[in-house]
Amino acid sequence: MKVLWLFAHPDRRSLSGALKAEGLRTLDAHGHQHRVSDLYAMGWNPLVDPADYAHDPADRLLIGDASERAYTHGHLSPDIRTEQQKLTWADTLVIQFPLWWYGMPAILKGWFDRVFVKGFAFGLADPATGRPQRYGDGKLTGKRALVVVTAGARAATLGPRGVNGELNDLLFPLQHGTLWYTGISVVPPLLIPGADRTTPEAYEIATTRLRDRLLTLPTTTPLPFRHQNTGDYDDDLLLHPHLTPPHPGPAAHYTAPPPPAHP
Repeated sequence: MKVLWLFAHPDRRSLSGALKAEGLRTLDAHGHQHRVSDLYAMGWNPLVDPADYAHDPADRLLIGDASERAYTHGHLSPDIRTEQQKLTWADTLVIQFPLWWYGMPAILKGWFDRVFVKGFAFGLADPATGRPQRYGDGKLTGKRALVVVTAGARAATLGPRGVNGELNDLLFPLQHGTLWYTGISVVPPLLIPGADRTTPEAYEIATTRLRDRLLTLPTTTPLPFRHQNTGDYDDDLLLHPHLTPPHPGPAAHYTAPPPPAHP
């Protein structure tokens, strides 16, 4: 594998930092290549700005158009181009972060906001039909991703009956709305629960699970998201009525129930 490890935690001495170090050692030991984007260590700027696109701030900023022009003509800011080059090089993306307020840290959201611009991550259309190529098809099709999440909550509370909600539902905007949207296949996430109460025994279990998931990542069956353009959705991008499961929401956009994030 050629792995881009995208990391968002402010302290490398944290549980998250220790897991990242162990994950990179595992990749090295088994002959995989990796590059790292440690966003806090890099001082990554998460804010979209006209300067990202060499855009005149006196003119109205239409993000999609401005970013696509800048990408096409080579005018994106250097930090964005560097991250795009890393992702282009990689065939696998590991996205690691602590679950804060039911989502990713703002610095990580800002990485996607600035790096996944139109023309680079999305914006293709089928030349025969004119239909947009997204949700399973797109510029990044052929890559796969693993989301590694640490959480202070107990595992059961991030399950189907847990008060915090099922983890795949919480990650749906990232896994489906960002990664799958751009064509990236997403394997089931890895949840490391009880992060604030880790014992040596729990840490050993966590590192074992991480190593196992990394080494089996190339052959792990991805989450069974529906493709946009294979007949499940009508021309208005609505699921055909006969495909809607008894429970609405994210479950409707899987062809089968996803496996639990923490068995």
